[in-house]
Amino acid sequence: MQLPRILFTAPSSASGKTTVTCGILQALINRGQSISSFKCGPDYVDPMFHSKIIGTKARNLDPFMMAEPVMKHLLCKNSRHADISVIEGVMGYYDGLGGNTTDASTYSVAKATQTPVVLIVNGKGMSTSIVPLIQGFLHYKKDSAIKGVILNQISPMMYPRLKALIEEQLPVTVYGYLPFMEDCVLENRPLGLIPAGELPQIQAQLQRLAKQAEETIDIDGLLALANTANKITDSPFHSASVITSKAPVNIGIAKDIAFCFYYEDNLELLTELGANLIPFSPIHDTSLPNNLDGLLLGGGYADLYANELSQNQTMRQSIYDAVKHGMPCIAEGSGFSYLHQTMSDDQGNPKTMVGIFSEHIQTAKRLQNFGYFMLTANENTLLLNQGEQLPIHEFHYQYSSNDGTACLAVKPNSKKAHSCIHASNTLWAGFPHLHFYANPMIAERFMQACRNHSTKLK
Repeated sequence: MQLPRILFTAPSSASGKTTVTCGILQALINRGQSISSFKCGPDYVDPMFHSKIIGTKARNLDPFMMAEPVMKHLLCKNSRHADISVIEGVMGYYDGLGGNTTDASTYSVAKATQTPVVLIVNGKGMSTSIVPLIQGFLHYKKDSAIKGVILNQISPMMYPRLKALIEEQLPVTVYGYLPFMEDCVLENRPLGLIPAGELPQIQAQLQRLAKQAEETIDIDGLLALANTANKITDSPFHSASVITSKAPVNIGIAKDIAFCFYYEDNLELLTELGANLIPFSPIHDTSLPNNLDGLLLGGGYADLYANELSQNQTMRQSIYDAVKHGMPCIAEGSGFSYLHQTMSDDQGNPKTMVGIFSEHIQTAKRLQNFGYFMLTANENTLLLNQGEQLPIHEFHYQYSSNDGTACLAVKPNSKKAHSCIHASNTLWAGFPHLHFYANPMIAERFMQACRNHSTKLK
């Protein structure tokens, strides 16, 4: 199928990928374009910015947690009705597993999806040196797919000189630039950018970025480049279902400023399997919704809202009772932290949480067990049977004295390993984040457990 598409990448993190991408996305929306957008890798926050702009949910294309046919399928599935698909890269273009390979890099996504690539180069403090930098990225791989360049944080005076210099010496098109825009800098916190929903001025910032992009970036040229993308063959993805009944089940999903890390494709898969997802707020609601058959406690920023979570005693009791009485529950990241007895707030003071686990959860000054891992189940669990494996991602500053022992997590291309996951036939709780398309069977097993629970209650 013909899917106009383009991928924005950079030589490194902090080059301005998200800022430039968001400016272009908003400019396209202002032009009336229908857009599907994607983020390479496991990031949750950048897709929130995309979603804020395009009005529909952005997705992830993760080359570690998804097989190539699955990645292509999700791209096609979510882009069928779009005028253009925009993919934002992660880290540097060639940065992959282990720090010494291109495996699971943005480059591998571009290669798998045959998507034309535009390199965003932060030109601050550079002039002629920008040419060999770009040249290196063009020639490091013969199939780099880099067709163009956008210069970031350069002055209007320097742009024509650099554009001429680059295009005279290298086989790429320079599609424009963005100057430094102090009033459009996206703010950070330890887990990345502050989510768009927490920034009151974000819409005005996005419009300023879009106006600047229309003035100094060749949007028409980028659209033309996207239309040169080769046809892509969808690989319909089917898994052997363990579910014989498609009767709907009600699954409560924690959604507020403390719990906001969810992969949209995960939620959509659950819906396709018969889930009725019912959002609730552990901060603001007094108890779980009625008639639930299952529970999702996602990642997010529970540590920043420990006081509010602790003060909501009736919600904590409601969740405790549900989990203790066997309601199937997946708790990831902050969701796992929330199930502890106590949690440190941003001042280091312990605050009472749900109490499923007797331990205390603390916050460290550096990332804990950061990156991709391969899980192997040590026992039969809600989602995995003994010996089965699953690729996952961890990204957290919090730590517990007991991460669980149901699985062993081994870092690819490394000897680093750690035990993790508290599990039973109804509970899966730990720091690892799961993408259901790594193995849709885990979604199906969760759904089956929810149906079994529903049957017991009737």
